[in-house]
Amino acid sequence: MTEEQAGPSGPDLTLGVALAELVDSGKLVGHVGDEEVLLVHSEKEVFAVGAHCTHYHAPLVDGFVVDHSLRCPWHHACFDLRTGEALRAPALDPIACWSVEQRDGKIFVQRKHEAAAPTLHAATSGKTPKNIVIVGGGAAGFAAAERLRRENYRGSIIMLSNEDVAPIDRPNLSKDYLAENAPEEWLPLRPDNFYSEHDIELRLGANATRIDARLREVALADGSRLSYDRLLIATGSEPIRLSISGASLPHVRTLRSLADCRAIIKHAETARRAVVLGASFIGLEVAASLRARGIDVHVIAPEKKPMERIFGSQMGDFVRALHEEHGVVFHLEDVANAIDEKRVTLGSGRVLEADLVVVGVGVRPRIELAEMAGLAIDRGIVVDSYLETNIPGIFAAGDVARWPDRYTGENIRVEHWVVAERQGRTAALNILGQREEFTAVPFFWSQHYDVPINYVGHAEKWDELQIEGDIASKDCLVHFKRNRRTLAVASIFRDIESLQAEITMEQIGAS
Repeated sequence: MTEEQAGPSGPDLTLGVALAELVDSGKLVGHVGDEEVLLVHSEKEVFAVGAHCTHYHAPLVDGFVVDHSLRCPWHHACFDLRTGEALRAPALDPIACWSVEQRDGKIFVQRKHEAAAPTLHAATSGKTPKNIVIVGGGAAGFAAAERLRRENYRGSIIMLSNEDVAPIDRPNLSKDYLAENAPEEWLPLRPDNFYSEHDIELRLGANATRIDARLREVALADGSRLSYDRLLIATGSEPIRLSISGASLPHVRTLRSLADCRAIIKHAETARRAVVLGASFIGLEVAASLRARGIDVHVIAPEKKPMERIFGSQMGDFVRALHEEHGVVFHLEDVANAIDEKRVTLGSGRVLEADLVVVGVGVRPRIELAEMAGLAIDRGIVVDSYLETNIPGIFAAGDVARWPDRYTGENIRVEHWVVAERQGRTAALNILGQREEFTAVPFFWSQHYDVPINYVGHAEKWDELQIEGDIASKDCLVHFKRNRRTLAVASIFRDIESLQAEITMEQIGAS
């Protein structure tokens, strides 16, 4: 019998369950009709909410309760137990809520509530802007535009995107979508009509060429100019491209946009052997996805071990072994010197056959507009804790922003999806004058076949690795420390511990 045929699990909560059943774990999954419902006992109250995260459907019974919020075990989304509202990315939609009644030592779940609208706020300082321009159609730009409308902002929002599709779930491009495990219909963050219904003017294929901070205008490639009261720069990153012979051949691709992914998929339909240049996140996720399509994959990278710079030597060995178990062949401490229609020539002199070449050697932040506008630059756009640049009224978020991290006490820049979404939300609030500091602890996840690797915090350098559990057994926490202080934690199948590490960093950063 399939899961769909089996129906929802657990007791019928309309008939009541004993409060004592919640004492040990504080959570219990049951059902109301055909819907799975999660009971949560927190702060002497009992809540009934949807049992699955609205991001990737993770089981929230495995999550972590903090005060009146519930955090997703997989990708650290956060929901308000009282309203169901999605408080943190990567979730956008709320979870459902039901009314709860307690009598005679039992809990009864009754009426399902209408989806609660998020709490609306008014600007608390300065003049409410009439015109907001967002340069960038990725995670940060989308999150900002959506949050502005959720905050009941009624002015003009224009979002400029140089892509040809509305904002999408970009992490899926190198993971399930490329591996043929997810249809393209899953990719859009919102349906196309969302933008018109919320009066967000999304201009696709629009290239901003100049920002005039004195006149408060953005110039576009078509010669038009847009005025703004507040501006958000969320231009993201672009792939580093090779300068070797053959790098511009049609079968040599980078992966950043949906158009890039479609092109890779088209080549993959007939390819027998692929060469991936780069052994970091994008490169190895692409390698895993192409192996899922039955294509022979060779990975070329200059480092001694995959991902060693991010995860350390032991995790690098594990990642390599995992990919080799699935048939990937590594050529490490080597580089590509030339590419032709059928081959890649390496610096070592070795020649590899290749019908498809995917270049994943890194990205660089798109900061040219900011530089020309006179914004402070330090390997990214320098912003304060409110994500505002050195020019008042101009904000930056996502891959381009370098901000003061409260936990480490350092200025950092992070190129990850969840950070960009969370910064977009915070930037929106501060554009409206609410003065909310960005204090979220960085988080990302990377997927390799059936093995997820979660990472919280930020450690560009460390002097000690502390390993709990066993990496090879896919059950571990890896603490990255400097001066005996944990800066980041990587984990494999230790979801609760990963959440706990994030919460601890938040609490230390706030103290």
